[in-house]
Parts: sequence; structure tokens; C-alpha cells
Amino acid sequence: MSGITFLKTEDLEEIVTFYKDALDMVEWVVQDGCTILKHGNMLLGFCQAPISDTEGVITFFYDDKKKVDSMHHRLEDTADQAPKENTRYNIYNFYAVDPEGRTLEFQTFLHELPPYLDGKNLLLSRRSVRYYLNKKVPKTVLDQLFELCRYSPTSMNSQSYYFKIIEERESLEELASIRGGSSAPIGRAPLAVAVCVDPSLTKRPIQDGCIAAYHLMLSAWLYGLGTCWIADMDRETVKDVIGVDPSHHVATVTPLGYPEDIPDMPERNDAEYFLR
Repeated sequence: MSGITFLKTEDLEEIVTFYKDALDMVEWVVQDGCTILKHGNMLLGFCQAPISDTEGVITFFYDDKKKVDSMHHRLEDTADQAPKENTRYNIYNFYAVDPEGRTLEFQTFLHELPPYLDGKNLLLSRRSVRYYLNKKVPKTVLDQLFELCRYSPTSMNSQSYYFKIIEERESLEELASIRGGSSAPIGRAPLAVAVCVDPSLTKRPIQDGCIAAYHLMLSAWLYGLGTCWIADMDRETVKDVIGVDPSHHVATVTPLGYPEDIPDMPERNDAEYFLR
């Protein structure tokens, strides 16, 4: 179930233009006299009326302080003050107003959050993370993460994949050294996950393993955890370290942990490039 907050406005065109141009919202549904805008998983509707609803606070939250600072730079003329940390709520925020006087808050949480990304933003924001905070991933988070991973599709529903969690520092360092710089991110994370497949259960071990690995990576990002695809890890030395059957396929061994920093989006070709 989802929800929409509707507000009355005396100037629908001006308000829609402001929220689209200044706050990067997009039109989701346009109705007679009402426009519903979308920002991530926020749905905000404005409807033409003789009076405007201006009570309350509309809060936009972002992944990090840099994005809050960027919004402050954009809205500096109507901002109350520069962004700062609020120790009571453990956030970093500032306030501004829209053209009709509604209070707008822009913030980032300074602690981990339960999953909140919608599907589009999950796919667009995922990054390969090569540097991690020295911070343990709670077991409760891992349990929820791997619960999602149970739903990865497999050939003929063989459910042929499984995950090996590696936390011993000696094992992580050994795995990190196997491919030099390419596998080095494993040694910078608090743990790693090997995505393995039992070929006796499927005729498509490579495909099952790759799909399960990407399912893991997307699920991890949903919980604020970074991963990085480390290729060419289907080796005897790797299987010895992680303790799996030599006949099993290792799709990847990915580091897993809270990102030290979130990389910028790399340049992408235009959509037309991928349509052949």
C-alpha cells in the first residue's frame, strides 16, 4: 500500500513549476485541477482551490550531507540558516519556504535507516563500493538481507545457489590478495559473501549464480550496504579458503559493509546506444 498527501493551492501552475524546477520532483499523475508529483517514494498532490494549505512541514531527505548542502545552495534565498546537525533527532538539516509560504525541510539522517528506496531509485543509485567503514553489520540486518535473497530466480526453480559469509580477517586478507588490486576491496570490508552454486541441482550454474549475486547486491543497497563484483573467483584457492565443494561454482566473492563514501554516478551512454 502507498499514500499521497494532497494540499490546496491558489496557484497550481506556479507551485508545480517550483516543485519540479527547484526540488527535482516529476509529474506522476495529472488530473483535472490537481497534479501529483513524485520525489523518490514521496507522492505530493496539489489541487487548485480558493485558499492554500500551508500548515505543517514537507520534509525531503537525502543520502548524505553533500546533497543537503547542494539543496541549501539552491534555496539559499529562502533558507532560514545554513544546514547544521540536530543532536536531538540525529539529523543534519535546514528549513526553507515555497512560494506560498509552506515550510520545507531538507535533511539527512545521521544513522542507519530501514529500507526506503523505491524500485527506480534503487536501480539508479546502486554503486560499486571499494572502501568501507570499520563498522560491523548487525546480524539482524544480515538476516533481513538474506531473507530477500531467497527470492532470486533460478533455472526451473532449482534454488541451486547458496551464500557463504566470510568474517575471519585472515580469510578476508587471503581472498583480497588472490587477484591483486581487483580483489583488494575484500580486505577493506568487515565481511565478504561468496555466491556459490551446486551444479548437481541445475543445468545453468553460471546463470543461477550471476542472478543470485546481483539479487544480493541490490538487496544489500536497499539496506545501505555496499558491494563490489569481484570476477574470476571460481578458483580452487578460493574454494579452499571459503570451504566449499571443489565442484561447486563460485559466481563472485563480494565485499559487504557500510560504504566509506558513495561514489558518483559514472558516465553512461544514451539509452539509444543499448537498443540494437
